[in-house]
Amino acid sequence: MARTITIDRFLTKSEDWVPVAPDVQYKQITARLWGKGLTLRGEVPGAAIAAPRQFCAKAGQFLISRIDARHGAFGIVPVELDGALVSNDFPCFDIDDSIVLPHYFEWYSRTPEFVDLCRRASAGSTNRVRMKEEKFLQMIVPLPSLEEQRRIVQRLDAVAALVDERRRAIEAAERETQAMLLKAFQRAIDGALLRPMSEVAPLVRRPVAADLDGTYPELGVRSFGKGTFHKPDLPGAEVGNKKLFSINAGDLLFNIVFAWEGAVAVAQAEDNGRVGSHRFLSCVPAPDTATVEFLRFYFSTREGLQKLGEASPGGAGRNRTLGLKKLEGLEVPVPSIERQHWFDRLQTMACEARDIRASTGKDVEALIPAMLHQIFVDQSKAA
Repeated sequence: MARTITIDRFLTKSEDWVPVAPDVQYKQITARLWGKGLTLRGEVPGAAIAAPRQFCAKAGQFLISRIDARHGAFGIVPVELDGALVSNDFPCFDIDDSIVLPHYFEWYSRTPEFVDLCRRASAGSTNRVRMKEEKFLQMIVPLPSLEEQRRIVQRLDAVAALVDERRRAIEAAERETQAMLLKAFQRAIDGALLRPMSEVAPLVRRPVAADLDGTYPELGVRSFGKGTFHKPDLPGAEVGNKKLFSINAGDLLFNIVFAWEGAVAVAQAEDNGRVGSHRFLSCVPAPDTATVEFLRFYFSTREGLQKLGEASPGGAGRNRTLGLKKLEGLEVPVPSIERQHWFDRLQTMACEARDIRASTGKDVEALIPAMLHQIFVDQSKAA
């Protein structure tokens, strides 16, 4: 049967302060949220660190963010981050492995129960919430025997290895699918003529006259070909001088600010009737000339992205804007409509396969949280 124990029985705060030398390179740590562990933030010269001294994190220690502990920002310091420097906002704790196995505690810290414990140990106003160290160390947690801890770790590690294997298989299948589509696309456009977008899919603008009492559901386009998303409704009173344009399902959408990094999408049925600002361009393919999915795919290829980049002059980010005339002048390959329909059927099959893999992937990813809940809730009940 598990017993209960206060955290200070097995965690002891490290006071390993080190002076920061301006001409030495130091690793820095980022604590990812929701129990996803620690990762390298970057390496900087000591001259770039404002404080004259900082904590030196050691492999195997438990590091926690005072500010984001309530959001699961903590983890065991991995070997590759040994010696990294952290500020006073990231206390490090040595783990007494005669009481708690570090890997067992690493698994336990990923549970919602532990995150809730950190939340209860944090206090302050909305913008100044900090974990109270003394309160955290006095929190009570269930603790099975070392032998039981080893059994739990072995079970979770075995399942985690299977999950990783399945994740790698899904990623490999996705790479193979994308390679197949690219090969088929090259076959489809082989020998095809290039024609300007102004002929193939002309720009269509549908101005919306905003009413002060109305609400306007906005649409966004994600970069890297990740589709559309719904923004909150925009009240008419907040429209001001902003120009709005209606979007129809089947439009080929370009976010002119980030088109150069693949902010291109097809408006779906659920997007119909939403609005976009002047930064969102709708192009509508001529039905007998091109299909919208064929064009979308083209603009996801290296060649298509290069053309969008060349048509978006400027520096980086918001300084690179796709010009309307430049978009209309972009030449795209236009094979026969029959070839395009053939390729679109392949895209549909690939999308169905992706949906199946995504569903499977969600089930696989849910396995570890479910096991954590079962194991550690049972431990709490037994305590």
